[in-house]
Amino acid sequence: MRLLLVEDESVLGSAIKQTLNEEAYVVDWVLDGSEAWAYLESQWTQYTLAIFDWLLPGLSGLELCKRLRAQRNSLPVLLLTARDGLEDKVAGLDAGADDYLVKPFRMEELLARLRALQRRSPQFQPQQLQVGNLLLDYGSRMAYYCSPSGERQLIALLNKEFQLLEYFMQHPNQVITREQIVSRLWEVGSEPVSNVVAAQVRLLRRKLAEVDCERLIETLYGVGYRLNTSVCAEPPPEHESK
Repeated sequence: MRLLLVEDESVLGSAIKQTLNEEAYVVDWVLDGSEAWAYLESQWTQYTLAIFDWLLPGLSGLELCKRLRAQRNSLPVLLLTARDGLEDKVAGLDAGADDYLVKPFRMEELLARLRALQRRSPQFQPQQLQVGNLLLDYGSRMAYYCSPSGERQLIALLNKEFQLLEYFMQHPNQVITREQIVSRLWEVGSEPVSNVVAAQVRLLRRKLAEVDCERLIETLYGVGYRLNTSVCAEPPPEHESK
């Protein structure tokens, strides 16, 4: 899940980014409203959520909201500000913000508000994603192999491995290039080393090998990768959660 954070206070921005990374968000953090607008207009960055500070260099958080809504962009936006007056809250919501969080705040509340925004989003993500015998549970951020008998085997994944498997499962049987994976899973400007995608795919395959599904992700040399649903694709029967 990719999120745009626009916050010019370096200490607060760094703390928010670290917290979100620990929750497996891919975070593009910028300190300037004009730069944020360039990210929002770019064809290479597709966001699920956005966090805008109110007062920013360049474009303000309010102006960013207004521009988004003028383009009929429904990206969920959480507005951060030290202004706690009723008139300020009304102004922020009227500008197009979906929610409003007053500084200072606890990170637990920030995360809860983001989860609430996701539930209200037109692009609402279900609590689980299943492709064949593989199941991702977003609530627990766990991955499972579901056997034909209904048993679940946990596949212990690190954050980047979870994100990579999620991306493949969201696009079953489709060819995905290295460039697409980098754009989806790494932050803008992070410039991962050239073999990082191959290394992550290799690590993910090792985890899938524990449930005999290492062949699930195919390498198409010179092209990219593909999740082949004909491998380990027998759907498990209906069963109660273990």
